[in-house]
Amino acid sequence: MSAASIDPYATNATNPANRFLYRLNPLAKLGAPLPVMAVLAFTRDLLTPTLCIALAVVIILVGARLTKAVALLLFVGLPVVVGIMSFSFGLWTDPGKVDQSILLFQIGDYRFFLGALLVGLATALRLASLLVLALIGGLTSTGRDVVRAMIQQLHVPYRIGYTALAAYRFVPRFGHELEVIRSAHRVRGMAEGRGPIAAVRRTAGYVVPLLAGAIRHAERVALAMDSRAFGAHETRTERYRVPFRARDWIFMVLFWLVSATIVWWSLTAGPGPVTHG
Repeated sequence: MSAASIDPYATNATNPANRFLYRLNPLAKLGAPLPVMAVLAFTRDLLTPTLCIALAVVIILVGARLTKAVALLLFVGLPVVVGIMSFSFGLWTDPGKVDQSILLFQIGDYRFFLGALLVGLATALRLASLLVLALIGGLTSTGRDVVRAMIQQLHVPYRIGYTALAAYRFVPRFGHELEVIRSAHRVRGMAEGRGPIAAVRRTAGYVVPLLAGAIRHAERVALAMDSRAFGAHETRTERYRVPFRARDWIFMVLFWLVSATIVWWSLTAGPGPVTHG
């Protein structure tokens, strides 16, 4: 039996040695795309976010291990969502502020032009590019390492960092306890019945034991922190170090250079047919 099956909060994923993103500091993976993400918030063309999406996807393919769910998200889910958002945003675009040379369809007095669709596509691509750029760090960093890096490199007070980390760890624990409560109810024959009324009755039966477990867990966490003199001193020693190495600087500088080149080239290529967004 694996450790993850005994401890639901233990991590059983091993970082592949041939994937470089796992060996970088979480702050480097968060700080590298941050400037271009700020620029993307003000872009209105199609080329800049498309190139940024391509850059992020290449980095993820080379530097991260893709699961089936992530691969479906990137190559199936993302194009579908972009298409739906393009059409939706295009419907909300003012027809008087877009190119009206090509009419796609007309319903009554409403006319949907190709220019409106391009405006919606530009907005959808901006949102998609922000999501994919955030996945560079999100797929290859753990919450523990992010908090440790913020405390060690950014000098965030450890009282805030580790308190937030303890609160974050409540979420998977509550999920595990909810599954235990559901199993206990099924064993005792308390989960019978179908329909909305039975579902509400079952959900109400989960509230009290889950709340009691949350209070007990909060008390244990508070006692554990007090026993370790949490908050008694301005600084604390770290058992696990998350260093910021030269390779982190190299990754950030290279990413900044490539993203700046993309933005500069897309601006010199012209804004394209999109005139409003």
